[in-house]
Amino acid sequence: MIKKSVSNHQFCSFFLFFVRDFNTFITISFTGPVKNTDCIYTFFKTFSIMEKISRRKFLGSAAAASVAFTVVPREVLGGPGYIPPSDKLTIGYIGCGTQGLRELAALIANPAVQIVAVCDPNKFTTDYVDWSMNDVRNTIRNALGDKTWGENIKGIPGGRDIGQELVQKYYAKSKDSGTYKGCASYEDFRELLEKEKDVNAIKIMTPDHLHAWVAIASMKKGKHVVTHKPIANRMHEAKLTIDMARKSGLSTHLLAWSKKPDNLIIKQWIDEGRIGKLKEIHNWSNRPVWPQWQANPTDTPPIPKDFNWDLWLGPVPDRPYHPNYTHAVFRGWYDFGAGSIADMGHYSLFPLFLSLGITKPAVSADSYATTTCTLRDKVSVGLKNDVAFPLSCIIRFKFEAQGSLPPFELFWYDGGMRPMIPDELLAVGKSFEREAMMFVGEKGKIVAGFRGERPILYADGKVVEPPAMEAERSREDSNNIWIDAFKNNTQSPGSFIYATPVTETILLGAVSLRAGKKVEYNSANMKVTNAPEADKYLVREYRKGWEL
Repeated sequence: MIKKSVSNHQFCSFFLFFVRDFNTFITISFTGPVKNTDCIYTFFKTFSIMEKISRRKFLGSAAAASVAFTVVPREVLGGPGYIPPSDKLTIGYIGCGTQGLRELAALIANPAVQIVAVCDPNKFTTDYVDWSMNDVRNTIRNALGDKTWGENIKGIPGGRDIGQELVQKYYAKSKDSGTYKGCASYEDFRELLEKEKDVNAIKIMTPDHLHAWVAIASMKKGKHVVTHKPIANRMHEAKLTIDMARKSGLSTHLLAWSKKPDNLIIKQWIDEGRIGKLKEIHNWSNRPVWPQWQANPTDTPPIPKDFNWDLWLGPVPDRPYHPNYTHAVFRGWYDFGAGSIADMGHYSLFPLFLSLGITKPAVSADSYATTTCTLRDKVSVGLKNDVAFPLSCIIRFKFEAQGSLPPFELFWYDGGMRPMIPDELLAVGKSFEREAMMFVGEKGKIVAGFRGERPILYADGKVVEPPAMEAERSREDSNNIWIDAFKNNTQSPGSFIYATPVTETILLGAVSLRAGKKVEYNSANMKVTNAPEADKYLVREYRKGWEL
């Protein structure tokens, strides 16, 4: 916008505001005699057509004239915390299910980003599965400051229509007009990547089987990528994705990363020999907290209106639609999810691997799982399950010596399984929480929360609690970690590259469960060395046109 101001004197001043193009205010004044103010106005008006002239050329031209000018950054005039539009990270948001909407509501409030597109193969339905009937509704109400939002919706809502509405209504609150229409909506993520050329980054909130496909396609288009765990639900796809991240030089982030200061206390105690040489790490979760079917459904209900089942399947071979596969229950299926260990183990083990310096994946995994039966003609028979994760399991991983750590074993438990309570805890009247972590050494133990929180040392007949840590009381916004990295073209601490060891370890557990035996793993060659028939579980059978 140009504001023209002419005085009654021989001299005049002009003020030129370039906000949209440069996010900069430029104040310019002529100091010579002015005989024709209209021609000077035309001079300034010409420079306002910024498509025809660069900022550098403009300033150079202004300097060549008898003009005094001052350049004031837009953020100075916008006040503390103001981020100019051109400095925002533009994001395409893929996946508008229940968790996708929850995280979208938090992300749009971050002034450093602008959500410019949402995507989901589901347009809108109210048949989602969640941990609470009204949590999605209440999250959106809080984000919009509208206590009436969704009052006529029956059921749990989700889909790209809800995602687009949330973004546009939120951004409209800061507009004088009270409206905003700047968020596009797509059914197919491939179309989003083709059309939204100015998007800087993609956030992936899809089911696990699509993570690798979306991430690789996004990086091929030059987009930074942030994804929910896991990076992929097949070893082959995870390695392809990580390799693409490494070769592209783009920034990536696995959202399971977090800063865990308590892990440093655990490492310090281990390094000091307080529990003797480390022998075992145990980690257990109460997951699954979703129905875990043990066989594919046989009925064929109709596909919901406006739900693109073909796109939802993505690389997975064709099968009839069934609600038991979709929404929050996808995690239990080998084709679509990666089980409880991927759902929760990334949160506990990724930060731990980084803190302890575990830079190599497990060299073997063996497992034990619950069995199940079915009735056939009134006769109970064992059910061979090769389609879904078991109701509960124990997986033992073996690791080679690395860094300051000796060879050790890592045990994962889920579905209510956990180690027996050791005598050291029983002696002081302690028991285990339903989700926790334990480190076993030759002469002591460390017991902590599921993610390493509040570690307690049991050694030499004593119980030692850690000192209070200031960092625990003032944690950084985890979104800012990857946003800053993406804006600066640096690797975040949660980069896919750094997640390689934990990713391969977790996916190896699924291979052992499916093989029904111990598997010894060569990471460099991506081979199961003791049971070649298990190599098929490292890859997937692809639907035509979706091969990776």
